[in-house]
Amino acid sequence: MDFLHITYEKLGAVARVSLNRPQVRNAQDRLLLRELDAAVKDAEADKEIRVVVIAAVGDHFSAGHDLKSSKIERPNPTVEERWDYEEEHFFEYCMRIHDLTKPTIAQVQGACIAGGFMVANMCDLIVCSEDAFFSDPVAHSMGTASLEVFVHPWVMSMRKAKELLFTGRRLGAKEAYEIGMINKVVPRSELESATMELANHVAAAPPYALRFVKKSLNRTWDAQGFRVALSAHFDLHQLSHMTNEFQVHLAKGLDSTIKRAKAVS
Repeated sequence: MDFLHITYEKLGAVARVSLNRPQVRNAQDRLLLRELDAAVKDAEADKEIRVVVIAAVGDHFSAGHDLKSSKIERPNPTVEERWDYEEEHFFEYCMRIHDLTKPTIAQVQGACIAGGFMVANMCDLIVCSEDAFFSDPVAHSMGTASLEVFVHPWVMSMRKAKELLFTGRRLGAKEAYEIGMINKVVPRSELESATMELANHVAAAPPYALRFVKKSLNRTWDAQGFRVALSAHFDLHQLSHMTNEFQVHLAKGLDSTIKRAKAVS
């Protein structure tokens, strides 16, 4: 299919899916999310593809959910409408990346905030540039219980996850590497080549061996409660939209949270 807000490239055995709204720091509107999900499904179905890279065009990986477009697309959602939308576009789409039978690699530069944090951390591996940073400021800026997909304590220590969420501060590439959240940090000029080198190395392995070992690794998390914990948090995230704290932020306009998020981080 033709895409408007992403690009899809077949590079030998690697599919590279790139978020392509650089003019808004790759903020995720409804169309971008639906196209990303469609591209993931395409890569899953293509027998020639062995590894999927999720990247981004421009200076930043993603500024997160597009709150300005949400204000237009879904100005006053009911509880039911918000639940259905977020379950499909945030939770299910992210879990599809996690559950993909083929290895996935996030190629991250610049800002990787909120919804961007979710997408990148659903990938199996992360390569990022030295200027990359990760952030989930929404408890401070929006008054909600973090993000829809609460992957944080699974990709870093519990102490670090609490610090990140309680303060809303930025996590730089060097620190993210030191705590084991990402696999490799390279200069910005080498990001694409380093990611493709890793992707091609992984793609050289027998595909069913990779498929089975990924399934076992994901099941290890599931045995520890990964899927149950994420599902339980999604429910709490929805509940947090009903608090007075969130309603105060909502009355100011959700797009106004962008300034508050910057102030926190």
